[in-house]
Amino acid sequence: MSQEEKFAPVIDNYHGTEVEDRFRWLENPEDEAVQQWVDEQNIQTESFLEKVEQRGQIKEKLTALWNYEKFTVPQKEGTAFYIHKNDGLQNQAVFYRSKDEEFTDLEVIIDPNTLNDKGTAAITNLSFSKNGDYLAYGISYDGSDWQEIHIKNLQTLEDASEVLKHCKFSSIAWNEEGTGFYYNRFKDPATVTPEEQSYYNRVYWHTVGTSQEDDELIYADDDNKEFAFNPEFSSDYRYLLLTAWRGTENRNRIYVRDEQKKGDFQPLLAKDDGEYRFITSEGSVFYFQTNKDAPKERVIAIDVNEPAEVNWQEVIPEADDVLSHIACVNEQFVALYLHNAYDEMRLFEKDGTYVRDLALPKYTSVTGLSGKKMDTAMYISYTSYLAPTKVLKYTFDKDETTVLMAADELFPTEAFETTQVFYPSKDGTQIPMFLTHKKGITLDGENPVLLYGYGGFNVSLTPTFSPSVRMWLEAGGVYAVANIRGGGEFGEEWYKAGTLAQKQNVFDDFIAAAECLVGAKYTTPAKLAIMGGSNGGLLVSACMTQRPELYGAVICQVPVTDMLRYHKFTVGRYWVTDFGNAEENAEDFDYMIKYSPLHNVRQGVKYPATLITTADTDDRVVPLHAKKFAATVQEAQGGEAPIFIRIEKNAGHGLGKPTYKVIEEATDIYTFLFKMLDVRL
Repeated sequence: MSQEEKFAPVIDNYHGTEVEDRFRWLENPEDEAVQQWVDEQNIQTESFLEKVEQRGQIKEKLTALWNYEKFTVPQKEGTAFYIHKNDGLQNQAVFYRSKDEEFTDLEVIIDPNTLNDKGTAAITNLSFSKNGDYLAYGISYDGSDWQEIHIKNLQTLEDASEVLKHCKFSSIAWNEEGTGFYYNRFKDPATVTPEEQSYYNRVYWHTVGTSQEDDELIYADDDNKEFAFNPEFSSDYRYLLLTAWRGTENRNRIYVRDEQKKGDFQPLLAKDDGEYRFITSEGSVFYFQTNKDAPKERVIAIDVNEPAEVNWQEVIPEADDVLSHIACVNEQFVALYLHNAYDEMRLFEKDGTYVRDLALPKYTSVTGLSGKKMDTAMYISYTSYLAPTKVLKYTFDKDETTVLMAADELFPTEAFETTQVFYPSKDGTQIPMFLTHKKGITLDGENPVLLYGYGGFNVSLTPTFSPSVRMWLEAGGVYAVANIRGGGEFGEEWYKAGTLAQKQNVFDDFIAAAECLVGAKYTTPAKLAIMGGSNGGLLVSACMTQRPELYGAVICQVPVTDMLRYHKFTVGRYWVTDFGNAEENAEDFDYMIKYSPLHNVRQGVKYPATLITTADTDDRVVPLHAKKFAATVQEAQGGEAPIFIRIEKNAGHGLGKPTYKVIEEATDIYTFLFKMLDVRL
């Protein structure tokens, strides 16, 4: 192929409509011309940022803010307690064991910082055997979704010789004796085409101490190659459940096998009529959280010996708030409810009788909850926009809560506040938005505002702490988070209202948030930045092409921008149930072409200052989206505002990114924001 042919636009025909793709050549990361383009773009971006006077101060400030002890919720396994903990600036959190819940005698179990020199090895999966003697754990490199599963003897701390490969989104179900486990994996990527690497998920049995080649195939359904299967045991280990899921759609199937009989798997819930999440079991009675006939979720009980729907028992009915998570601890149900996008916690007896609320501070998110069915205590971690994670122990019989770990003293909150407002979207729907800032700010339109959003895949944006946002607040900025449709904040209907042909609602909601902030005189367009990543990158890139005059800056992170071809790469096909498929369906094409960011860039328009970020080994949202969008906007830009792309090397979609890379990326993002919005530290 000649150079002229390589760089020539490609014309595709979608149901009679010709669509030009001017930068198709940027899709091939192995091409020398693409690699040269990446290097040139990174040089341009770096050259601009290094000249910003505050860049050194920003990095120093972020490094100081990041240097605090971070920890996850503890979990008890056997007689020991386990926790992930980062001393401050370690690239990856270390996985520790302790004899007591105060963690006064930390023992290193896995230190991913020692696994490679780049600091990009991350723990991505953990599963303990019943008695706590063995641990199966996943390791991912360079931010990839692919992981290797290792097995550690927790008595000797030695790893078994075998390493299980070809795993992604895998579940691990140990048998009761701890001699092995069921797990799901894909075919060897070397044996299938790149387009097929995320198909043909299968369930295997692995015996500890044997080669993966000897693993026994337990379940496969190659006629439905798009399904994946997660194994899980019932509480008494008698039954093996398989959750069958397809992409990101909000429904799944459940198959079950009696392990005493070792027969075929039988469909228990296989009508594709809702989403079912196994909670616990009592003999043959299984408890599920489901959205079947309950858009805000409920709990039902099904006897596997009488599984007909007419025999189902409703245990906890649908409430006004969304039931976001439920667990069985102390033979009770611990339920998390989303109330206007922040968490509330309630206790129920096994028969569904309400017991009590467990008090949490307002505008917080529960980030972890651990405890087993027979435990008399559980551990809870929560966070907010103003404070990092705090860990509590709750004792059921005493109804008593004690603080185990906190970092409050490092981040005083008295000078700041979080409030919540509701604003109307284009169609009149009331949308909630969190606003965090210094107390007593003046509404004169002069405040720098950073507006964040996501709006997809049933993901709820709840309060969370960020050192970067803390710096923004200390510099006088306002941090706004809009809980737009497409998320899960108000249940299935809220989510569905932001998918497929209704996707424009998501962009309308976010644009209305920006208009609300300007109209209420928090800011002006020149002082307003928008930011989002992944599906949120789609969000902000669509909003900047639809309303470019409304923003002073755009931070577009690991975005999906080519809505006509996204399904052709890695796990893009998972998203068809949210986005549609323009290639196969003319109706999908008709609405997707109207908002697809790549296809709605207009020549000569004055686009706001934009920084697009991606990573060269992102195998979830491949970097071609960011590259093609950046090239297209750069070519079309009719104004003076810069359009930059930052392409991280040896990094993925964000999973397991080492601390030094996180700080470097945050430094570049906030250097860009401070420069474009004229903010001073």
